[in-house]
Amino acid sequence: MKHREEEARLLGAIKAKLPQLEAVLAQTEDPWGYEDGVYRFYHQSFKVYGLQRLTIDVVDALQAIAPERKLDAWFLEIVSEGTNRTFSIAHNQRWLLETRPILEAFFHAHYMLSMVCKYGRELETPPKLLPSGWAAALSLYGMR
Repeated sequence: MKHREEEARLLGAIKAKLPQLEAVLAQTEDPWGYEDGVYRFYHQSFKVYGLQRLTIDVVDALQAIAPERKLDAWFLEIVSEGTNRTFSIAHNQRWLLETRPILEAFFHAHYMLSMVCKYGRELETPPKLLPSGWAAALSLYGMR
């Protein structure tokens, strides 16, 4: 019963912040976010480093839903490894090693934000049978 109450509080917090969350999601999905950022990786452009700012914005928005809860440790490790990077010309010699963590962090953050928004829109109460995306969101907040 306690888990269902925690899930209901989380869902309520998501619904309360849904306009702000969807605004951040829209920024990530803007052509100059996701689309351009991934292209910049393949183009070997330093502009791929700009995805870090979007990733941090997403993580901040996710944390603001439940500031009293620590986000999943693996998620935070992936984000940490893919942010706080500064371009150096030497990175061109080891492009994949230097920039893949940026994309990985962005993809994980974007996925979690997408799931939070989707289920914030769709659910009225926490479901008994968990869709995978909602279960992932619960995992992000240490509820699975």
